[in-house]
Amino acid sequence: MIMKASAALRKDYASLSNTIYSTKNGEGDLVLMSIDALEKMEQLLIL
Repeated sequence: MIMKASAALRKDYASLSNTIYSTKNGEGDLVLMSIDALEKMEQLLIL
């Protein structure tokens, strides 16, 4: 798992090709993932 502060995401947007779990004020806030990762997760859930 990669965790980054929301400010770091704004500065380095290009690095978002992997799944990112963002924090806001030290708490989990947001999950960003590639379309490929989403589709793989959906296929696993179907099984």
